[in-house]
Amino acid sequence: MQESSIFPIEFPPIKSAGVYYFNTFSGLRYEVRFGRRQDNILHSTIVFGVVNEEFEGEEYVTTNRGEVYRVMNTIVKIVKDFMEQHSKVNIYEFHAIDRDDEEDHSSEDVKKNKIKGNARLKLYKRYLPKIFEHGWNFNFDGNNAIVTKI
Repeated sequence: MQESSIFPIEFPPIKSAGVYYFNTFSGLRYEVRFGRRQDNILHSTIVFGVVNEEFEGEEYVTTNRGEVYRVMNTIVKIVKDFMEQHSKVNIYEFHAIDRDDEEDHSSEDVKKNKIKGNARLKLYKRYLPKIFEHGWNFNFDGNNAIVTKI
Protein backbone atom coordinates (compact mmCIF):
# COMPACT_ATOMS: atom_id res chain seq x y z
CA MET A 1 0.00 0.00 0.00
CA GLN A 2 1.38 3.36 -0.98
CA GLU A 3 1.53 6.13 1.61
CA SER A 4 -0.26 8.39 -0.90
CA SER A 5 -3.30 6.11 -0.72
CA ILE A 6 -3.91 6.90 2.96
CA PHE A 7 -4.84 10.01 4.94
CA PRO A 8 -2.36 11.50 7.44
CA ILE A 9 -2.76 9.66 10.76
CA GLU A 10 -2.72 11.13 14.27
CA PHE A 11 -1.01 8.40 16.30
CA PRO A 12 -1.68 8.11 20.05
CA PRO A 13 0.76 10.18 22.11
CA ILE A 14 1.28 7.12 24.33
CA LYS A 15 2.04 4.03 22.25
CA SER A 16 0.03 1.75 24.52
CA ALA A 17 -3.12 3.83 23.98
CA GLY A 18 -5.57 2.57 21.42
CA VAL A 19 -7.17 5.66 19.88
CA TYR A 20 -6.12 6.99 16.48
CA TYR A 21 -7.57 9.83 14.40
CA PHE A 22 -7.43 11.01 10.81
CA ASN A 23 -9.15 13.65 8.69
CA THR A 24 -10.37 13.11 5.15
CA PHE A 25 -10.05 15.63 2.36
CA SER A 26 -13.81 16.26 2.55
CA GLY A 27 -13.45 17.34 6.19
CA LEU A 28 -14.64 14.22 7.99
CA ARG A 29 -12.81 13.32 11.19
CA TYR A 30 -12.49 9.61 11.88
CA GLU A 31 -11.69 7.88 15.12
CA VAL A 32 -10.32 4.34 15.24
CA ARG A 33 -10.56 2.84 18.73
CA PHE A 34 -9.16 -0.44 20.04
CA GLY A 35 -10.94 -1.77 23.10
CA ARG A 36 -9.82 -4.68 25.25
CA ARG A 37 -12.18 -7.31 26.57
CA GLN A 38 -12.39 -7.51 30.36
CA ASP A 39 -12.33 -11.30 30.27
CA ASN A 40 -9.37 -11.45 27.85
CA ILE A 41 -6.97 -8.53 27.43
CA LEU A 42 -5.52 -10.23 24.36
CA HIS A 43 -8.90 -9.81 22.58
CA SER A 44 -9.33 -6.41 20.95
CA THR A 45 -12.53 -4.97 19.52
CA ILE A 46 -12.00 -2.40 16.78
CA VAL A 47 -14.54 0.33 16.16
CA PHE A 48 -14.21 3.24 13.81
CA GLY A 49 -16.32 5.96 12.33
CA VAL A 50 -16.91 9.65 11.86
CA VAL A 51 -16.91 11.79 15.01
CA ASN A 52 -17.70 15.22 13.53
CA GLU A 53 -20.03 17.44 15.59
CA GLU A 54 -22.29 17.92 12.57
CA PHE A 55 -23.60 14.40 13.17
CA GLU A 56 -24.98 15.43 16.59
CA GLY A 57 -22.94 13.05 18.69
CA GLU A 58 -24.04 9.96 16.76
CA GLU A 59 -20.92 7.96 17.52
CA TYR A 60 -19.37 6.05 14.65
CA VAL A 61 -21.77 7.26 12.00
CA THR A 62 -20.53 6.49 8.52
CA THR A 63 -20.85 8.51 5.38
CA ASN A 64 -20.06 8.03 1.74
CA ARG A 65 -18.24 10.95 0.26
CA GLY A 66 -16.29 8.99 -2.31
CA GLU A 67 -13.36 8.35 0.02
CA VAL A 68 -14.14 4.81 1.17
CA TYR A 69 -11.05 3.17 -0.33
CA ARG A 70 -8.65 5.71 1.10
CA VAL A 71 -10.46 5.54 4.45
CA MET A 72 -10.16 1.75 4.49
CA ASN A 73 -6.49 1.88 3.44
CA THR A 74 -5.88 4.28 6.34
CA ILE A 75 -7.62 1.92 8.73
CA VAL A 76 -5.45 -0.96 7.43
CA LYS A 77 -2.35 1.10 8.23
CA ILE A 78 -3.68 1.98 11.70
CA VAL A 79 -4.53 -1.62 12.59
CA LYS A 80 -1.10 -2.77 11.42
CA ASP A 81 0.51 -0.11 13.62
CA PHE A 82 -1.56 -1.23 16.60
CA MET A 83 -0.61 -4.86 15.95
CA GLU A 84 3.06 -3.90 15.86
CA GLN A 85 2.72 -2.11 19.22
CA HIS A 86 0.63 -4.95 20.75
CA SER A 87 2.11 -8.12 19.31
CA LYS A 88 0.56 -10.39 21.98
CA VAL A 89 -3.05 -9.58 20.99
CA ASN A 90 -4.35 -12.72 19.31
CA ILE A 91 -8.03 -11.94 18.65
CA TYR A 92 -9.45 -8.96 16.79
CA GLU A 93 -13.16 -8.35 16.46
CA PHE A 94 -14.98 -6.07 14.01
CA HIS A 95 -18.70 -5.26 14.09
CA ALA A 96 -20.30 -4.29 10.79
CA ILE A 97 -23.18 -2.13 12.04
CA ASP A 98 -26.12 -1.99 9.65
CA ARG A 99 -26.79 1.26 7.84
CA ASP A 100 -30.17 2.89 8.36
CA ASP A 101 -31.45 1.48 5.06
CA GLU A 102 -30.38 -2.11 5.84
CA GLU A 103 -32.20 -4.75 7.82
CA ASP A 104 -30.64 -5.96 11.04
CA HIS A 105 -29.09 -9.38 10.40
CA SER A 106 -28.65 -11.53 13.48
CA SER A 107 -26.35 -14.54 13.39
CA GLU A 108 -29.37 -16.85 13.16
CA ASP A 109 -30.82 -14.92 10.19
CA VAL A 110 -27.53 -15.22 8.37
CA LYS A 111 -27.27 -18.96 9.05
CA LYS A 112 -30.91 -19.81 8.22
CA ASN A 113 -31.33 -17.63 5.16
CA LYS A 114 -27.76 -17.78 3.94
CA ILE A 115 -27.52 -13.98 4.09
CA LYS A 116 -23.96 -12.90 3.43
CA GLY A 117 -24.04 -9.95 5.84
CA ASN A 118 -24.39 -6.28 5.19
CA ALA A 119 -22.45 -3.98 2.86
CA ARG A 120 -19.93 -3.10 5.58
CA LEU A 121 -19.19 -6.74 6.30
CA LYS A 122 -18.55 -7.29 2.60
CA LEU A 123 -16.11 -4.38 2.69
CA TYR A 124 -14.41 -5.87 5.77
CA LYS A 125 -14.09 -9.23 4.00
CA ARG A 126 -12.20 -7.43 1.25
CA TYR A 127 -9.84 -5.52 3.55
CA LEU A 128 -9.18 -7.93 6.43
CA PRO A 129 -6.75 -10.05 4.36
CA LYS A 130 -4.73 -6.87 3.74
CA ILE A 131 -4.31 -6.45 7.50
CA PHE A 132 -3.96 -10.05 8.62
CA GLU A 133 -1.77 -11.50 5.90
CA HIS A 134 -0.48 -14.83 7.26
CA GLY A 135 -1.22 -16.99 10.29
CA TRP A 136 -4.73 -15.68 11.00
CA ASN A 137 -8.14 -17.35 10.80
CA PHE A 138 -11.29 -15.44 9.78
CA ASN A 139 -14.72 -16.24 11.22
CA PHE A 140 -17.76 -14.32 9.99
CA ASP A 141 -20.82 -14.64 12.21
CA GLY A 142 -23.81 -12.46 11.39
CA ASN A 143 -22.42 -8.96 10.98
CA ASN A 144 -19.31 -9.73 13.03
CA ALA A 145 -15.85 -10.64 11.88
CA ILE A 146 -13.56 -12.33 14.40
CA VAL A 147 -9.92 -12.79 13.44
CA THR A 148 -7.81 -15.17 15.52
CA LYS A 149 -4.14 -15.97 15.42
CA ILE A 150 -3.44 -19.53 14.29
